[in-house]
Amino acid sequence: MANTYTSLFYHIVFSTKNRVPYIRAEIEQRVWEYMGGVARHHGATAVQIGGVDDHIHALTLSPPTLAPSQIAQHIKGETAKWIHETFPELRAFAWQEGFGAFTVSKSGVPAVVRYIQNQRVHHQKRDFQKEYLDFLRRHEVEYDERYLWG
Repeated sequence: MANTYTSLFYHIVFSTKNRVPYIRAEIEQRVWEYMGGVARHHGATAVQIGGVDDHIHALTLSPPTLAPSQIAQHIKGETAKWIHETFPELRAFAWQEGFGAFTVSKSGVPAVVRYIQNQRVHHQKRDFQKEYLDFLRRHEVEYDERYLWG
């Protein structure tokens, strides 16, 4: 094949360390926008980013040279540094270790975008831990609960 063509959408999910509610509603838009800039800087497209006080969802379109682990590493590392510098009262802020990443087909993108946009409403009924377990089960990802919430 002379050229490489891809359509790689990843739904990446991770929480704040110990699910501490650091991402207050009054700063969340700035955080999501900064994350989108980090993704762009590293060659990915942030299709939709959002979440609630204790976790984020990032739907990205990525080139084949950028693994989901790299995207998560860049977003988490650079955003944590920016949060510490921009919001001194959040100097204890940290992300959890690890992340979840799930592939999304092009036809599934609109539904995932809506899901991310409606996080505040969605989490009035269900907490992050239940949501995350549902993702793992739906995608048949094996996990050990002893290491899930670190």
